[in-house]
Amino acid sequence: MSTPLVSLTDAGKSYQQLDALKSVTMHLNQGEVMGLFGHNGAGKTTMMKLILGVISPSRGKVEVMGMAPDSKEAWHCRSKVGYLPENVSFYEQLTGLEVLTYFAKLKGFSKKQAIDLLEQVGITHAMKRQVKTYSKGMRQRLGLAQAFIGEPKLLLLDEPTVGLDPIATRDFYQTVDQLKSNGSSVILCSHVLPGVEQHIDRAMILSTGQLLAMGTLAQLRQQAALPVAIKPFGLNGSVANDSKLNGFLTANSPNTLLVPEQEKIKVLKQLLSHEGLDDLQVETANLEQVYQHFLSKHELSLHESSAQKTSTKTQGEQG
Repeated sequence: MSTPLVSLTDAGKSYQQLDALKSVTMHLNQGEVMGLFGHNGAGKTTMMKLILGVISPSRGKVEVMGMAPDSKEAWHCRSKVGYLPENVSFYEQLTGLEVLTYFAKLKGFSKKQAIDLLEQVGITHAMKRQVKTYSKGMRQRLGLAQAFIGEPKLLLLDEPTVGLDPIATRDFYQTVDQLKSNGSSVILCSHVLPGVEQHIDRAMILSTGQLLAMGTLAQLRQQAALPVAIKPFGLNGSVANDSKLNGFLTANSPNTLLVPEQEKIKVLKQLLSHEGLDDLQVETANLEQVYQHFLSKHELSLHESSAQKTSTKTQGEQG
């Protein structure tokens, strides 16, 4: 088995009383795309900064390409890492080409690569213009070009599709797929979930610095035990009279059966035995529903533990 490109072992980061990231263990393999999901303040950016070596862990261990990213020895690995921060800012007076040439040379690459990358992200037409004239979407594309310098082995992208229109978003994901097929590993950090799921191999869900869940979408669906929604057409109420099916109907979904994954085939066979069936719609839980499930469960457990603390405290005061 090959060594993971990135590994965190019980890694955490605290600032005085605040745990920005509690003990997180994760491994990222070569050629793998990991989606990192969570609301603002969940610990996503802290985790990225640990992997970049910009900050050091308060506890646990972080390794990138076999070494600690905050160590002196890691300097030569940095040219193989690309990073797009959430809010990109550049020297406003420089042109797009000057900005990218500057970053390319810092990483030991030529002006020619800068020109190729500007073409790849679709802003060749504006490369001689000052960055201060760029729209938010164009700045984001310039930021992506900067992250792609040198075909990095590891790419960290923080909210990469913010400010991009649907076509630019599609082009961006095509580039991610291309980098992955070239063997690059990507950590894609986002709270915009639609459209992400077909481009990631695994997902990590963070909240308040804590890792709530990690795995492929199929594994997360299984852990969450979310039902499959099956909507039959043309049966006009006969489902309600079928004792093998009516248990899957609810008041909220009178025309849709909510079926546990393991019962899906049995229910489909039963539906197919009905004469009037015209069509079927089968929907498994998407990434957004899985994410909401883990988040709600976490919020509920936080609420319960704080209620428990309050009642213990009250009992203590009464005692």
